[in-house]
Amino acid sequence: MPIGKSIRIYLADATVSGIRYAEVVNWTGHAVACPRNRLGDLSAWPETVKPGVYFLFEARLGDTKPLAYIGESENVVGRLTSHDREKDFWNEAVLFTSKDENLTKAHVKFLEATLVGLARQADRYDLENGNTPPESSLPRADRDAMAEFTENIRMVLGTLGYPILEPLIRQSVRPSRPEATTPPNSAPNPGLLDLVFRVNNLVAHGTVTDEGFVLKKGSQVSRNNTDSAAARVVKTKEQLLADGRLKSEGDHLVLQEDFLLSSSSYAAVLVAGTSRSGPQSWLTADGRTLKAIEDAAIGDA
Repeated sequence: MPIGKSIRIYLADATVSGIRYAEVVNWTGHAVACPRNRLGDLSAWPETVKPGVYFLFEARLGDTKPLAYIGESENVVGRLTSHDREKDFWNEAVLFTSKDENLTKAHVKFLEATLVGLARQADRYDLENGNTPPESSLPRADRDAMAEFTENIRMVLGTLGYPILEPLIRQSVRPSRPEATTPPNSAPNPGLLDLVFRVNNLVAHGTVTDEGFVLKKGSQVSRNNTDSAAARVVKTKEQLLADGRLKSEGDHLVLQEDFLLSSSSYAAVLVAGTSRSGPQSWLTADGRTLKAIEDAAIGDA
């Protein structure tokens, strides 16, 4: 069962877009998020003149994948200063160092390799990194410590609005009350279900997540759109075609990777090319609608 975490965020100048300092309670690491135009202010932060890892983020524009870069340095702020001159795409940096002096060059190189690998698996950002860097050799105890460090980096980044390490489809575990018992015919969590939508000889698969609805890789999508299709969804389909995430196959299109939408209805409209109710369109393997599953879950709460 997951254990809850507390994350503290300090707004250095009382604005959510300025420099922010973040830490997980009882963790030796910490993070500093800094807009590009405030990079010169980091010289006043001793947390940044240490070995660590850092992320450069491009602002998300529309439905295109933003760019990101992951790096390491024995003096993070010094490396960021060079990136300010060499890389044009980014508008914010988030760096992670340790409150103590226990992070070595070997540790941060290990972290860099791990983080790049996780970011590629999550596939939410287009990485400016070339190949995934090799992991440095660490004793087993240090590798376990870095695994915990990585997990805290993931949580802090997500809290700051950068879910770069979060897989689109993650099995959510919702702890139940100790005294609660599960009725034999109770509805499962919709986020754990594979849902299918069949329309006009098209077959699409998806699932509900905490962020919205994920249309799964390999789903078939209509080439055409009717006037009833939401303009926002039509624009999204055009963007997916333009960047290659939707490709032509026979008389329809095929999704090349998992894609997150805000609702099951938007996903159904994207597939059918016409106005649709997502809760009524998406079905479980045994024929129940997503609406029936959601209604049952609310009734059991």
